[in-house]
Order: sequence, then C-alpha cells, then structure tokens
Amino acid sequence: RVVAHAGIVNRLLWMQQTYELGPEDRVLQKTPASFDVSVWEFFWPLITGAVLVLARPGGHRDPGYLAELIRDRRVTTAHFVPSMLRVFLDDPAAGQVRGALRRIVCSGEALPSELAERCAASLPGTELQNLYGPTEAAVDVTAWPCSEGTRSAAGSVPIGRPVWNTRTLVLDASLRPVPPGVPGELYLGGTQLARGYLRRPGLTADRFVADPFGPPGARLYRTGDLVRWTAQGALEFLGRTDD
Repeated sequence: RVVAHAGIVNRLLWMQQTYELGPEDRVLQKTPASFDVSVWEFFWPLITGAVLVLARPGGHRDPGYLAELIRDRRVTTAHFVPSMLRVFLDDPAAGQVRGALRRIVCSGEALPSELAERCAASLPGTELQNLYGPTEAAVDVTAWPCSEGTRSAAGSVPIGRPVWNTRTLVLDASLRPVPPGVPGELYLGGTQLARGYLRRPGLTADRFVADPFGPPGARLYRTGDLVRWTAQGALEFLGRTDD
C-alpha cells in the first residue's frame, strides 16, 4: 500500500486535537512496526512533547509485563486490539494500572459491547476509545468514545464518525447511498486514502474506484465491510460483505 505522508499527518493532527496529549502524558509503543497502529504510537507523542515508552520486543503478548510497565512508567495511553484487551483484563495484574492509565484506544477488530462494559467496570477512570480503519486509509478513519454508549443492535460498540478530511459513504451494489438503518458497503474517500497497492495495478483498480459523487479524478476505497448509519449519525459495523 502506498500511503502519502499527508494522510498520516492528517490522522496524527486529528488525534491530537481530539485527545490532547500534553508533556505529562506517556504513550506506550508496543505494536510491532510492521503494523499500522505503530505509526501513531511512535509519532503522536513525538510531535506533541509527550513521552514515548517502548515495550520490549514481544512484550505486547505478555499482559503481566504490560501491566507492570504501565504502572512503573506511569503510561497514560495504550492501544489494544479487543482480543488482547480481553486477555489483559483476565490477568490479575491488570488492576495495577488503575490511577495511571487514562486512555485505552481499541482498533483492529470489532469491539464487543460486553468487553467495553467490562473494561469500564474493571478500570474506572480509564476512557475507552473505539477506532476503525484499514491500512488503505492511513490507519483509522472513524472514532467512537465509549462514554457515548457501548451498545448497538450488532452486539458491538459503534465504530463512530469520520475523522478530519475523511468521507464515509454507505452504498448499495449500484453505488447509491442507503438511508440510516439499512446495511450497505462502506466506501472511504478523502485525504487519508492510499494511492494504491505498490506494483499491483489490477488490485488497485478493483478496490479504488471512481467517486460518482466527487470531482473528476476523485476516488473511493471499497472496504468490503458491511455497515449501517444510526439515527444519531454514527456507523455500526455489521460484518464483511463476503461473509
């Protein structure tokens, strides 16, 4: 995937405006560098004057080690995919992070409602943010604060509303917008869209399509994800179109 620097910068500046890291904050970097989440773990603290705390290689798999690191280094922000968040909360050591960890960012998988509610009960005072996005659109394109609710008809936390300079369209098979409550495929557009797949023109042409609602040359990315709008203007993830 060829992702422009402008897309990553947009993503980082949106995150800072939304969550406001300060010099007193410490961000845990534990995601392997081959995964896109590592981009904001590395660069968000570095562009804001916060502290970057590096986990040891492979440490992301050890919940006991992570709990001790968060406690000892006073980490205030950490990322977990939902399946690892469940493993982390299952470990008795997780209670050690109370009072230090102010924010958990979840992405990479659907966040079950019951897991979000369990996190709130286990770690009171720690906010939980649910983000969604493919690598083809500079890491994350929508966000939902779990303080606004954790329930949806799909049984998972909503994936929320688009970040800066990002378009989220829910379309039917004929590329027509569908009304709230009606499932459709999620298409993405805007600053964070990748240029395509490196040396794979066929796949690029299949997944990055002409935007029927934009100016000449505008493109949309077909995510293959099935979603719907809620009456409140948020997106709910329902599954894959090929399931």
